[in-house]
Amino acid sequence: MFPKNAWYVACTADEIAENPLGRKICNEKIVFYRGQAGRVAAVEDFCPHRGAPLSLGFVQDGQLVCGYHGLVMGCDGKTVAMPGQRVQGFPCNKSYPVEERYGFIWVWPGEPSLADPALIHHLEWADNPDWAYGGGLFHIQCDYRLMVDNLMDLTHETYVHASSIGQKEIDEVAPKTRVEGHEVITERHMENIMAPPFWRMALRGNGLADDVAVDRWQICRFSPPSHVLIEVGVAHAGHGGYHAPAQHKASSIVVDFITPETDTSIWYFWGMARNFQPQDEALTTSIREGQGKIFSEDLDMLEQQQRNLLANPQRALLKLNIDAGGVQARRMLERIIAGEQSAQADGSAT
Repeated sequence: MFPKNAWYVACTADEIAENPLGRKICNEKIVFYRGQAGRVAAVEDFCPHRGAPLSLGFVQDGQLVCGYHGLVMGCDGKTVAMPGQRVQGFPCNKSYPVEERYGFIWVWPGEPSLADPALIHHLEWADNPDWAYGGGLFHIQCDYRLMVDNLMDLTHETYVHASSIGQKEIDEVAPKTRVEGHEVITERHMENIMAPPFWRMALRGNGLADDVAVDRWQICRFSPPSHVLIEVGVAHAGHGGYHAPAQHKASSIVVDFITPETDTSIWYFWGMARNFQPQDEALTTSIREGQGKIFSEDLDMLEQQQRNLLANPQRALLKLNIDAGGVQARRMLERIIAGEQSAQADGSAT
């Protein structure tokens, strides 16, 4: 189960630069394309004529043309025209609220009247020249909540990412978790340790020595429906750790937008935003490649975990102190989903 009345990242802007894109979001098949004046539109990926996916068509004069028999679909889901046919009586396709912001296309799969663009998660780094960003997309066969669990408990880094960001000190320092409004925060601070390989590379990229002791931090912030932003970094020890002046540290924000495709599959938009050496494109590429390799190490684990859970639905899983972030995030999601279901039931009863 997942919240429907929420903004999810559907794709990146470049994915619909020329052609329509079909993508399933929260079990709904949607086609995204650029309509009049380049404005993004999203409608049900279903041609009302013969049921063909509209995403297999093309865009002409700002309208979506079915690639099967030429039916023309408007951005509002109404059939506009069809060669040699009268289409006034055609049923209207479902259309979805959609917004383009920060280089992403955001979609609201729930009740359209509730879709307020002001609710889109603010990304303070996205339009700021002092920051650089690089990222990618993975299609993963797992429940979106498993990825939230993964990102809210970074203890797994010691084992899954031993050659890049993992180190034994992660196990040795207990995380602290709290809930602030609609956000779950879990953080871990490690002092006077040696940086792992990925962070040694980041220190060098910022012109800092990589062979001295550092203070390291991980601050994971979950916000509904399934966004996790993680402040991460290292600073030369003795300069204040997370609060160290910029000249003594390398820090970034790990960006994780998790969009459910189905109950057991997700679109995972990942990236890293940094506020040091933003003009260094080679460094951006190096970090993106390194981060991509790190995240790819999670894929097999998550997919195998999902298969195990499906095969053993009767098994109760243990909850430890390191799971507090994921547990609180799930509780928040359960409350939101229950509220949506209650509102839907009240509406259907009237």
